[in-house]
Amino acid sequence: MTRAARSFWLRSPGHGEIREVALPDPGPHDVVVRTLCSGVSRGTETLVFRGGVPESQHSAMRAPFQDGEFPGPVKYGYLNVGLVEEGPSALVGRTVFSLYPHQTRYVVPASAVTPVPDAVPASRAVLAGTVETAVNAAWDAAPLLGDRIAVVGAGMVGASVAAVLARFPAVRVQLVDAQPARADIARALGVDFALPEDAAGDCDLVVHASATEAGLARSLELLAPEGTVLELSWYGDRRISLPLGEAFHSRRLTVRSSQVGTVSPARGSRRSYADRLALALELLADPAFDALVTGECAFEELPKVLPRLSSGELPGLCHRVVYGPEFVATSV
Repeated sequence: MTRAARSFWLRSPGHGEIREVALPDPGPHDVVVRTLCSGVSRGTETLVFRGGVPESQHSAMRAPFQDGEFPGPVKYGYLNVGLVEEGPSALVGRTVFSLYPHQTRYVVPASAVTPVPDAVPASRAVLAGTVETAVNAAWDAAPLLGDRIAVVGAGMVGASVAAVLARFPAVRVQLVDAQPARADIARALGVDFALPEDAAGDCDLVVHASATEAGLARSLELLAPEGTVLELSWYGDRRISLPLGEAFHSRRLTVRSSQVGTVSPARGSRRSYADRLALALELLADPAFDALVTGECAFEELPKVLPRLSSGELPGLCHRVVYGPEFVATSV
């Protein structure tokens, strides 16, 4: 008996399709998961959809369960929440998160899934990968009591970082974005909001997540002397100019990178990838994170929806993909 599932593939840059795929038979340490919902990571995933991954980064940008190669055909994605149908008894019937692409069913090692806490609905758990990035950024940034912090760029990552940093005692967190409508998201997350020209300066720390040259320049302007910009943006194949003249040296400013592919060195010796993801899922018990899910479509609609997300025709943050009741297709 051969199990079948359906998955979303990028056939070539700008063109997606749904394909029928055969599932392997599960081994004794595997789980069979039926997907409940998945999430489109607007920054990275739309960049992949446009074919914007530089050749030098093809290996570094691989998703854990990616099939195919950049620029395509490729099956890409890493925000998946599903129900375990087969596997170890402790997991059967559990809702789990995994770094799997958009696919109706899949087979992975049991170690590759993380149980979703009972307090976190599956519809919100699709944010776990993005909140995990925010956790890693917070470990890299190491804010101190009473810090003045700006987060420039209120997309999925920036908004998640602002929500996490707002939990630190006595910090001032301001979410900065060029779109006035993002003020509603900041309000839902319990942080201040400002347009770039109105943002409060003299910051000890600025987290940059707008993926724009102007946003990075403004981040440097917002720093207090000896302040740090933590750069989270992924620019793909674009070249970005950085204003290192003027007062950059006299004010002793710092620009640091942060990337979720490695556990922050601040915690790497004591925390694993699994620990980091489990913490992200715990944080998602807060319903304020629902503000980050701003769109939804059925799995079957994904080939038509991703071009609209990539072009900006569909604005917003996380786009959730929902999966209807699936039959188990089998053939002899």
